[in-house]
Amino acid sequence: MTIYQTLLGDDFARLHPMLQQRYALQVNEPFLAQGVMYQIKSGAKWLRPFYTVAANTRFLFPESGEQIPFTIANTCHALPNGELEVLWERTFYFPHKTRHFDARMTIDPTRTIVRDYLGNPALFYSDLHFTVTKEGTLVIRSGKQRFVLSKLECPIPQLLEGRVIVEEGYDEAKNIFTIYVSIHNPLIGRLMMYAGEFTQQSM
Repeated sequence: MTIYQTLLGDDFARLHPMLQQRYALQVNEPFLAQGVMYQIKSGAKWLRPFYTVAANTRFLFPESGEQIPFTIANTCHALPNGELEVLWERTFYFPHKTRHFDARMTIDPTRTIVRDYLGNPALFYSDLHFTVTKEGTLVIRSGKQRFVLSKLECPIPQLLEGRVIVEEGYDEAKNIFTIYVSIHNPLIGRLMMYAGEFTQQSM
C-alpha cells in the first residue's frame, strides 16, 4: 500500500483510474511528468523579500507568467524508521530563470492527514487533508501550519497561514492530467496560484 492508498482507504478506488495509477507510487519507482502551466501568478511586489528567501529554499518564488514549461517528479522511499516518504520535485522553466518547489510528505494514519514539509531545507509545515469528488478528482486542502526553524517548529496563527487548495484531475478528451493550485492568505491575498496540464513520461 502506498501512503496515499493508506490515507484514502476505500476512497482511493473512487479516484479517476489514471489518478489511481499516478498515486500508486511504489518504493523507488518515481512518477515523472512534464507539461505546461498556462498561468502562474505570485503575490504582491512588496512580498519580494519573502519570495527571495523562499526561492533559495526551493519553495515559493516571485515570477509570474503564462505557458511556462514544467516538470514534476514524485519518488517514494523508505525512511530509516521504516516509514514511507514521498518527495515532490516541481521545476518551472521561466524564460530567464528556473525555479523549484519541493516538498516531503508522510502520513499520520491516526489523524488521517498528510504531513507536508515545504522547501529544501523546509521552511514551513502543513497538515494536508485529501478528499475525492464524485467526478474522481483529488482535492487537497491545508490544515494547521508551522514555521520550521531547523529542529524548532512554531505554530502559525490562522491569520498568517497560507491556505492551500489543490485540485488534480484527468481530462479524458485530451488524455492529460490537470492541476490547479491556490495559496491564499486571509490578510495579504494571493501568495501563489498556478494552473496547467501534464503527461507522464517514461524513465
